[in-house]
Formats: sequence, C-alpha cells, structure tokens
Amino acid sequence: MRHGKSSWENDVKDQDRPLQERGVKDAGNVATFAHDRMELPEAVFSSPANRALHTCLIAMRNFGLDPQQLTITEELYDFSGGSVERFIRNLDDSLNHVMIFGHNHAFTAISNIFGSEKIDNLPTAGLVHIHFNEQHWADITKGTTKLKIFPKHLR
Repeated sequence: MRHGKSSWENDVKDQDRPLQERGVKDAGNVATFAHDRMELPEAVFSSPANRALHTCLIAMRNFGLDPQQLTITEELYDFSGGSVERFIRNLDDSLNHVMIFGHNHAFTAISNIFGSEKIDNLPTAGLVHIHFNEQHWADITKGTTKLKIFPKHLR
C-alpha cells in the first residue's frame, strides 16, 4: 500500500511530512474496503517516513492487527523500487501473507514487476494485493494481481 496524501505545508524533512486530512480518510477507507477481501497479514512492514507509518497504523487498526506485527524498515524508504524488490525477495519463508507500506515510484514499479495487471500510477493510499505460487520469496517472479483498490473508486 502506498502512503496516503501527504502535506507539503510545513517546512520539515521529507521523512517527517505528515498526512493531510484526506490522506487519513483515504487510508481508512481503503483499509476498511480491503479488510474482507484479502487475507490478514502475518507481518506488516513500513517505511519509517511519517506519512507511510501513519498510513500503516491506520490500516493495521482497520484490520484489527496487533502493533507487535509491525516492523519498520529503512529498505522501504525507497522511490525507485530496487530496495523494495530486494526486501520482498529476502522475506522469511515462514511468512505467507505480508503487507508493506511505502512510496512511489517504487510501489508502482513493484506492482508492475510482480503483478499481472499494468498500473500507470499507484495513487496515494492505493493498495495492490498480489498472490504468488512460489514456496520461497527469493524465487518469486510474476504473481497474480488479486485486488486493486484506489481511493477514487470508493468516493
């Protein structure tokens, strides 16, 4: 899931930018809609950036997940996708369902590298659910895009 719409109003470092009110609302709406349409994750991973982490916590609350399932990782503070792709391929094979939160253009790239449906741009608070048949994360190639949820489709 890409982070919700963030604010550029405050003079803060990129990692510290907060969500706008619309970003909070969109993240909640997308997570609520997704809750009954996908498997609950066993583990959740987020970029440390405020906007991604806030989006993650909103989604986790809507999914009823325990905060102890969350790991914050610098690898997801990536804008090209290379670091995110390496992160996914290095996931522990004991995990079957995970949820990751981060940034564009990385998440659009990852959706297109691994998903079966082309996405021109993953919008803020957009969620893509991809299913893989491989037994090992290191072996994943092309998965099946099971679900795409964009906030504009829920308004």
